[in-house]
Amino acid sequence: MVDAFERVHEVVHHVVDGLTPEQLATRIDGKSNSIAWLIWHLTRIQDDHLADAADLEQIWTSKGWNERFGLPFNDGETGYGMGDKQVAEVTVSSGELLTGYFDEVHQQTLDYVRRLPDSELTRIVDERFDPPVQLGVRLVSVISDDLQHAGQAAFVRGLLG
Repeated sequence: MVDAFERVHEVVHHVVDGLTPEQLATRIDGKSNSIAWLIWHLTRIQDDHLADAADLEQIWTSKGWNERFGLPFNDGETGYGMGDKQVAEVTVSSGELLTGYFDEVHQQTLDYVRRLPDSELTRIVDERFDPPVQLGVRLVSVISDDLQHAGQAAFVRGLLG
């Protein structure tokens, strides 16, 4: 798990490094997801899901990232199901804002995963589904989602030239 989360970290930093706020906000066809939105969203999902599973506070609110980003959404927003207008509202003043938030979530994730005994992986963390979601499944889901969105962001960066 640690290795998988470290791979996400590498891709996120590679994608964001050196880009301007305008490049981060670029939506290739005017409606696609920007790099800013993709990185913010994958970080929000990881923050939300890991905090819930580990019974921790989300970095988004506990460390004031919600205020630093200044987005026009409620603090519980993760980007899931956002429409075109909301996606366009996710802009950042710098890539460091994105990676700063991501790095704190990443560190909290690693701290949790490193001390996690194997026996915890079968603990039920979400009973809204049938079958109920086990912790191990939730972690794999977060990793999968992160890598997909990080890959999408890398594709957009490649199109930027």
